[in-house]
Amino acid sequence: MYVYDEYDHKIIGERVAQFRRQMERYLAGEIPPEQFLPLRLQNGLYIQRLAPMLRIAVPYGMLNSRQLRKLAHITRHYDKGYCHVTTRQNIQLNWPQLEEVPNILAELAQVEMHAVQTSGNCIRNVTTDQFAGVAPDEIIDPRPYCEIIRQWSTFHPEFAFLPRKFKIAVAGTQADRAAIYFHDIGLQLVKGPAGETGFKVIVGGGLGRTPVIGSVIREFLPEQDILTYLEAILRIYNLYGRRDNKFKARIKILVRALGPDVFAEKVEQEWQHLRESPSRLPQEEIERAKSFFPEHAYVRGLADINEMASINKLRGENRDFGNWLSHNVHGHKVPGYRAVTLSLKFTGVAPGDLTDRQLEIIADLADRYSFGEARTTHNQNMVLADVRASHLYELWLELREAGFATPNIGTLTDITCCPGGDFCSLANAKSIPIAEAIQREFDDLDYVYDLGHIELNISGCMNACGHHHIGNIGILGVDKKGEEFYQVQLGGNSGYNAALGEVLGPSFSREEMPNVIRKIINVFVENREGEEEFMETFSRIGMGPFKERVYAKA
Repeated sequence: MYVYDEYDHKIIGERVAQFRRQMERYLAGEIPPEQFLPLRLQNGLYIQRLAPMLRIAVPYGMLNSRQLRKLAHITRHYDKGYCHVTTRQNIQLNWPQLEEVPNILAELAQVEMHAVQTSGNCIRNVTTDQFAGVAPDEIIDPRPYCEIIRQWSTFHPEFAFLPRKFKIAVAGTQADRAAIYFHDIGLQLVKGPAGETGFKVIVGGGLGRTPVIGSVIREFLPEQDILTYLEAILRIYNLYGRRDNKFKARIKILVRALGPDVFAEKVEQEWQHLRESPSRLPQEEIERAKSFFPEHAYVRGLADINEMASINKLRGENRDFGNWLSHNVHGHKVPGYRAVTLSLKFTGVAPGDLTDRQLEIIADLADRYSFGEARTTHNQNMVLADVRASHLYELWLELREAGFATPNIGTLTDITCCPGGDFCSLANAKSIPIAEAIQREFDDLDYVYDLGHIELNISGCMNACGHHHIGNIGILGVDKKGEEFYQVQLGGNSGYNAALGEVLGPSFSREEMPNVIRKIINVFVENREGEEEFMETFSRIGMGPFKERVYAKA
C-alpha cells in the first residue's frame, strides 16, 4: 500500500496545524459558524444530531495494522470506544469532542492518515473493489490508478469548491463490486484492441434525492490520459454546474440537463486543450504508482488441492466452519490463498460498528494471517485479503472468538445500513432498529442460505447513505406528520447491469417492517424457479405479485 513521502508528511502536518488554529479561533468566537462550516467540512468534521462526527479517510479501503491500532487508541481516548465503517470505505467517529478534533487529526498524521476532503464540495475519497489486487476475476489492478487520482485530487486548488460533493470509483474486474454506475465519475479498467490499458468513462451517476444511472461518455480512454480527461470533466462541471440550488447542483443533474451526448462533446472540446498538458501521465509515473502495490511474499508453488485437503476434511466435520467457508471465504488469484470477509453484522449491533478492542484484534489477525493489512468494504464489513488456505481453520477459530465469524456475507442479513436517526441530523427515521428487527426475523441461517444472494440496504433519509436505491430490497426512512415510516423499493442492482429499485407502494410503520420483508421473501420463494436468485425472479415476475401480497387485506 502507499507509504507517505516527506512531502505528504509535511503537507498533512501543516493542514493539522492550520485547522488547530482555525478551531481555536472558532471556539474563541473570532470565526462565525458560517465561515467555519467549509473549513471544518474539508477536514471531515460534521455537527450531527447529538454530537460532532469526524469522518476519517481510508483511501480505497486499505489499512495496515499500525493504523488499525491507532484507530483503536483514538476511539478509546477520544470517543466512546467504537467507530463505524461507512459505505464509502471510510471510518467515522460519532462522539468526539469539538475541541479535541485537532488532537485526533495530529494522532492520525502519525500513522499516515487524515480526514482531508472526506466532506465538503470537493473530490471525496476514491473507492474501489475490496478485493482489488487479489480477485480471480480481476483484469487490471485498480489501486495504482486510485492512488494517482487521490494524489491529483487532494488539495487541487481548481476543484476545492465545486458546485457539490464529488465521488469517483474505479473497477478493474469482470463483476463490478465498486458500483461505478452510481458515482459522479465511474471508471472501468479495460483492455484495448492491442492489449493496452485504458478506461471506460461513466459520468453522472448518483443516488440521493434524484437517483441516476451514469452514462458512458467514452468507451476507451488510454491510461496516460486519465488525469487530463478528469480535469476536462471537472472543468465542464465547474463551468456549467448549478450553484443556486444545492438540490440541483450535482453533476448528474447537469448531464441530464445537457444530455449525455452534448456533455460528452463539451468534455472532448475542453480535453483538446488539456491532453498534452503536464497532467498527462508519463509511463514512469504509472509504474511508480504500481510500485506501491507489489505482490506480497506469497509462498509460491502451492497446489490448491493440497492446501485445501485438510480444510475440506474439517468442513465435513464441522457444519459451522463449513457455512463460514461457503459464505465468508472468497477466491484468490494466487493458488493456495483466500480472501476472508469479517462480518460486522451481528444482531444487537449497528451494522458496520467496531469497538476499540475489535480493531486491535483485527490488527493482530492481519499481522498473523494477511501480511499486516486489512480492508474496509462498501458493505460495511472488513476483509483480510491474503490468507493462506491451510490457515483458514485456525483463523476461523479466532474470528469466532472475536465475534467476526457470522457466516452471512451476501445473504439477507448482511444488511447495509446508514446510522440514521440515532445519529444523523438529516435523517427522517432510524435505520439501525429496522436492521436489527429484520435480522431477528430471519435468524434461521439455513433458511437464509436457501434464499441465495440478496442485498438489503437501509437509508434513514433521501440522501441515501445506505444506498437503498441499489439494494435488491431497499428501505427508506420517511417522515409522515412527525412519525417515522419506511418506504420499500425492489429491484435495485449496483453491478454493471445497473438498476434502480422501484417503489413498492405506500410506506409502513416500524412495527410492520419485519413482516413486510417476510411477505416479500415468501413471494420470492413461491415464485422462484430452480435456484433462481432474488433479482432473477423479480425480473421475471415483476412488481405485481409482491405488491398484491404485501398490501392484501388480512
